[in-house]
Amino acid sequence: MPFDCVLVTGGCGFIGSNLVRHLLRPESGHAGKVVNLDMLTYAGNPATLAEFAGNPRYHFVQGDIGDAALVAELLREHRPGAVMHLAAESHVDRSIDGPAAFVQTNIVGTYNLLECVRQYTAELPEAQRQAFRFLHISTDEVYGSLGPEGLFTEATPYDPRSPYSASKAASDHLVLAWHHTYKLPTVITNCSNNYGPFHFPEKLIPLVILNCLDGKSLPIYGKGDNIRDWLYVEDHAKALWLVVNQGVPGETYNVGGNNERTNLQIVEAICDLLDELAPERRREDLRSYRELMTFVADRPGHDKRYAIDASKLKDELGWRPAENFDTGIRKTVRWYLDNAWWWRPIREGKYSGERLGRG
Repeated sequence: MPFDCVLVTGGCGFIGSNLVRHLLRPESGHAGKVVNLDMLTYAGNPATLAEFAGNPRYHFVQGDIGDAALVAELLREHRPGAVMHLAAESHVDRSIDGPAAFVQTNIVGTYNLLECVRQYTAELPEAQRQAFRFLHISTDEVYGSLGPEGLFTEATPYDPRSPYSASKAASDHLVLAWHHTYKLPTVITNCSNNYGPFHFPEKLIPLVILNCLDGKSLPIYGKGDNIRDWLYVEDHAKALWLVVNQGVPGETYNVGGNNERTNLQIVEAICDLLDELAPERRREDLRSYRELMTFVADRPGHDKRYAIDASKLKDELGWRPAENFDTGIRKTVRWYLDNAWWWRPIREGKYSGERLGRG
């Protein structure tokens, strides 16, 4: 299903920018225009997509998904065949410190976007209305916390445990309600933890990499035994494009990398890679980056384990991740070593690695 134009919200964020980059590459099969609506909050960085400045297929608009007049204007002007909604506040620790922004953006903003799209599609010719897709990108955190066994499936009951996951759960329910009540052709994806290039350094993997390079301590919550399933962000971008093209309206698709690791294992793997790839960047008093590891008090409400069953996406739509964790984390560490131009201004100006989410 080719789209002449796609509206991406939050396209200057981590997953969003990797999605935009995928859509603008010739090999993606998307030959149309990409309109990127992003408010450029602390985690939005236009430099991430600077390579596409002047590209006639790329149109950037700074603005809020909660601005109904702006969203309606963009829909009328650009006539997208699909909306891929990634704009969100996304960091659990920040949601503990300040939940209001998560309610406003993730819940109220999603509502506004749905209403604008509903009004826009109601005026489309029937064939275009039937072909239109609204893809809502969400998280596995809406499912709550797993024990030592089992996987999240699309049928797992919602059980959010943080202000962030509660706000995303609410937005998921809104999207489903607009499908059932107003027949809006919506699809939802719930993904596991992403990692890869252009990841804002408040999150675990880039924080550990950059703290190592700066010789700072590596804070590990609790015992470091919390488990996450890790998904390389470029594999996620490919999955999203597949779902918006082939996903069934009203359905949900889980996207996971089948790469469960404890937080401690993640930190150790990064330290070992940096010992191999950048021993010269190590502090002189250290024999290994592992010596920077420090165990700190756990964060409030820290879910024990997440793990995704992505078999529906694989069996019904044919998606397969190209990277396993070992290949993906090596690419990620290498990228941060080679791209200080991107992360150094963030560390010096926006976020230097201080702890968030103490409650």
